[in-house]
Amino acid sequence: MQNNIENFSQFGYTFQVKLVHSLLNDSKFLERIAEALETKYFENESFAWSVDTIKKHFIKYKATPNLEAMAVYIKEIPDDVLREAAKNALKETFKDTTGLDFIKDKTIDFCKNQALKQAIYNSVDLFKSGNHEEVRKIIDTALKVGLDTDIGHEYVSMFVQRINEASRKIISTGWPVIDNVIDGGLGAGELGVIVAPAGIGKSWGLVSMAASALKNEKNILYYTMELSQNYVGLRFDSYFTGIPSQNLKYHQEEVKNKLEDIKGNLIIKYYPTKTATIQTLRGHIEKTKIVKQFIPDVIFVDYADLLSGHGKEKRFILENIYEDLRGLAGELQVPIWTASQANKSSLEHDVIEADKVAEAYAKVMIADFVMSLSRKIADKISGTARWHIIKNRMGKDGITFPSSFNASAGQITIMEPESATGKETTHKMENSTEVVRQLLKRKYDELEGGFE
Repeated sequence: MQNNIENFSQFGYTFQVKLVHSLLNDSKFLERIAEALETKYFENESFAWSVDTIKKHFIKYKATPNLEAMAVYIKEIPDDVLREAAKNALKETFKDTTGLDFIKDKTIDFCKNQALKQAIYNSVDLFKSGNHEEVRKIIDTALKVGLDTDIGHEYVSMFVQRINEASRKIISTGWPVIDNVIDGGLGAGELGVIVAPAGIGKSWGLVSMAASALKNEKNILYYTMELSQNYVGLRFDSYFTGIPSQNLKYHQEEVKNKLEDIKGNLIIKYYPTKTATIQTLRGHIEKTKIVKQFIPDVIFVDYADLLSGHGKEKRFILENIYEDLRGLAGELQVPIWTASQANKSSLEHDVIEADKVAEAYAKVMIADFVMSLSRKIADKISGTARWHIIKNRMGKDGITFPSSFNASAGQITIMEPESATGKETTHKMENSTEVVRQLLKRKYDELEGGFE
């Protein structure tokens, strides 16, 4: 009796490319399929090598190999032709990452069918000899191929694992008072949101946190849907030098000197308003991995309301966008910060609460941490602002912090209300009407003096 083994060639080249991608990026899928997935199912030698290498790494380290590991393995291939083919095949796996769930399901079905065929073939002689118990064991083993073995968290036996995984992998905001209320910073898999009306400074808040992470030698991906890549880059230049963007051209050497001290990496990517989806961002993230070996520590999206989503009503579209964005944070295990519009009625409020979030209150429900930024006209003149904690899964909320805010160079300081600088800034905001009056008087006196 012949044992005819099929292979993945029947599904096409693209299917096999996406299968290798799934093995590299989904450890649970790899764990389910590793034992049953054999290299003989691949006619393409480079795919067979990739699968064999991924399986060996997984068996040894209990994890999928990252790109750095795969690059090392490729360099160690003695055959020049196979080495180049494996390198090109790895690049191919990041070009199109759509439809992966179908690829995984089809792969599990294929491996299960092959295992059953092999089990039946191996059982023929056993059945003839009357060894029915052994036949049953072989068939049962084949039926378990691809079975999801994760039944959940076993409370008693997993105590050590629970304690070890309890500590959050965090990225500081750069503002100690905010870090204090969110247990050190935003954690891996968490979504943070800044809420403010248009033109108040949401983007500056995101730039400030991103720049702080950059100073701390982190890899940052910054997506912008409103401002151009170059302009956002200029904002970072202003943050690091304290020089307004319109004056940077006069201080080029100073900017260059500042940038030499930065050890982190920043990639800024622009997508026109409503042209990018969460899947677009996911594809770009994969591209940065393969092209630049760049793996982000934190991601900023400026801002999520300007992404394209699915749904009939705007509020449902926005809800889906925020759900998918938080899902992306969980999938990548990195913090993601974004911003959201507050409605027009919030423009002259001292404190912006959750009911002022525009279009979809569900955004607040989905996010892990939400803080609002308020800068009234008087605040813009006096260089002050208020940050209010709307929602905080990691600690207290409902707290308001005074802040200095220089919108020309992105210099933002957030203070404890009871500190000396906090009290001084609060006093300045409470007397903002007098500040505006004095400023207008000074402008009037200067104008009068010009006519003398």
